[in-house]
Amino acid sequence: MSAPDGPVGTERSIGQLVSTATSEMSALVHDEIALAKAQLRQDVKRGAIGGGAFAAAGAVLIFSLPMLSFALAYGIHTWSNWNLAICFVLSFAANVLVAGVLALIGVVFAKKAKKGKGPQKAAASAKETAAVLQNVKPHPRAVSPLDALPPMGATVDRGGEKASAVARSSS
Repeated sequence: MSAPDGPVGTERSIGQLVSTATSEMSALVHDEIALAKAQLRQDVKRGAIGGGAFAAAGAVLIFSLPMLSFALAYGIHTWSNWNLAICFVLSFAANVLVAGVLALIGVVFAKKAKKGKGPQKAAASAKETAAVLQNVKPHPRAVSPLDALPPMGATVDRGGEKASAVARSSS
């Protein structure tokens, strides 16, 4: 709970307590929304990285095949004197291997994004908060001797006599 807003020993009114509770509930709701946004942002970021890796894998496979295949095939042929057809197959296999590694990276990030339970965590937290608040009961206040006294200026009936409660100042 929060500390009283006034000097020590003074109690806050019902209006002040309701105002404080309302502002704290509002802050709690805003914090829950901010948490949900942050978790969702993280999941979207992971998904975007995975999608980017898939796009990079496709781009590498498509754009690098013609030029890289020729360069690699002629390089293998020059280095080993193998048949040129075998050199082109090895060049293609190297390109597919690079694309496969990039696709594997994309799969790993996509699985991480799919496992992310950002919105579910925030929703569960909000439901838990609501459940706790539904079961809250007001704390019974003990009656102090001062509460039993009549308010200032009120008339009190003392055995048939009416007396007036007068405030005395110590001036």
